[in-house]
Parts: sequence; structure tokens; C-alpha cells
Amino acid sequence: MTLALLTGAGVGLGCWLVLRGLYPSRPPLAAVLARLDGRLGPAPVPIDAADDGGIALRLGRPLVGVVAGSGIGLPRLRKDLAVTGRSLERHLGEKVGLAVFGALLAPATAAALALGGAALPLAVPVWASVVLGLGGFFVPDLGVRAEASARRRDFRHALSSFLDLVVIALAGGGGVEGALEDAAGIGRGWAFAQLRTALAAARVRRETPWAALGRLGAELGVPELVELAASVGLAGTEGAKVRASLAAKAESLRAHQLAEAEGEAQAATERMSLPVVLLFAGFLIFIGYPAIARVLTGF
Repeated sequence: MTLALLTGAGVGLGCWLVLRGLYPSRPPLAAVLARLDGRLGPAPVPIDAADDGGIALRLGRPLVGVVAGSGIGLPRLRKDLAVTGRSLERHLGEKVGLAVFGALLAPATAAALALGGAALPLAVPVWASVVLGLGGFFVPDLGVRAEASARRRDFRHALSSFLDLVVIALAGGGGVEGALEDAAGIGRGWAFAQLRTALAAARVRRETPWAALGRLGAELGVPELVELAASVGLAGTEGAKVRASLAAKAESLRAHQLAEAEGEAQAATERMSLPVVLLFAGFLIFIGYPAIARVLTGF
């Protein structure tokens, strides 16, 4: 009964994937117009330039179009991939490849054991194949999410320094656009490279730099950069003096980063207490076991 249900579910899933591949969903009109007009956001700075993703990528590349056509969870995934500098096709290829590898690992292991004379029940490799396939499909997302979170934290650190440089340039009598470009040109690292790319794209497209910075913040999922773009836009369009507000924003960013660092340090301290407790418990067992064993054998 279980095998029949799993077989029917597999056939249904295969038919659904075939239909999604033959009749993909229509893209939004805004995305089509943006692609035709060429007004795309700044391309992320590549972090890993290697094109060869290994066996997993080569195995899953033929099925990338089917997975990408479903569109499940892609908006958040695109932001995480934009931060890490990876392409969507490569990541989906790795996901599908690892899922196929995990699904085939359990039957192959069961067949090897059967050849050795150790037969397993049919339900064991079937359920193991399902669990490993799902795990192989979702584990890469967890890794990308963790890496993107770390890089966003680094971007916020760089953004606080960028704000300080902008405030210094404004205090020296420079304009808003000149202060942004000078501050972005001084710093180093991938965060400042993203800022320079956004400002250069704004200069080529003849648009305001704060619009490009706001789009970059929305693309990378950094709300602090969107707020900075809004504040600078007030100075550029309404003539507001934002030097004091930018300085306050930089100070608040540093205070927030300091609080996060203290929280992470305290969490690490709490995690370190567990090995000490386990070591102390093992020491007590080592000391008390002979006496307890002697008492028990005395009865």
C-alpha cells in the first residue's frame, strides 16, 4: 500500500513538472518591460568567479528550467544570491543535483547491502530516499542564507564607515553627489565596490545617485541603505541639511552593531558552558563508578 502511494505521488509530481516545463508561467509585465528597456539594477560584484560547480551542478543543470519555472521562494533567494555574488542558475543546478544524488544514495546503498547478503525492508530505502532527496534540495538554501546574513552584517559595518566619510565630505563644503562619490571611492572591499558600481550606473543612466543607492539596498535586502538613500534624497531634492541626521544614523548603526557583537559573545559564552558541564559530569562518573560498582557487586 505504501509503495503504491509513493509511486502514484512520484508519477503525479513528474506529470506536474512536465506540464510546468511545457507551459511555464508568464513573467510579470514590469520584469518584461525592464528587460526590454535595459533598466536593470546594478549587477552584483562576483565573489566566486569559478564556473565549474562540480558533479552536482553538471547533474542538475538540465532540470534548472523546470525548477526556475515554478518560482517557489525565488524573490528571497534572489536577494541572498545577489549578496553572495552567485548566479541563480548555478544555485538551482546545485540544489537539483544534490536532491537527485540524495534520492539515489539510499537505493544504491540498499542494493550494495543486498549483494552482500543483508536485505533491508523496502520501506527503509524508500523513506531514506525521500528524506535525503528533500534534504539535498533544501540544504544549499540554508548555506546561502547564512552566508548572505554574514555579508549583510559586513555591509552594515562598511555602511557606517561610508556615512562617516559622507559627513566629513559634507562638512568640507562638498555637494551631496560629490560627497557620495568621494566616500565610495575611498573605501575598499566588496561593499564599497557595490556602492561604486551603483553610483557609476546612476551617472551613466543620468539618474540621481540616491535612487541607485535605494535600488541597491532593495536588491541586497539592506533596509539601512534604503533609509540612507531617502535621507540623502531629501537633501538633493528639497535642499534639507542632512549632515546631522547622517551622523546620527552612523552612530546608531555602530551602537546596533556593538549590541549585536555583545549578544553574539554572550551566546558563545553560554555555548562554551555545555562542554564544561559534560566534562565535569564525565569526571564525576569516572571517580564514582568504582565505588558504585563495588557496592553493587557486594550485594
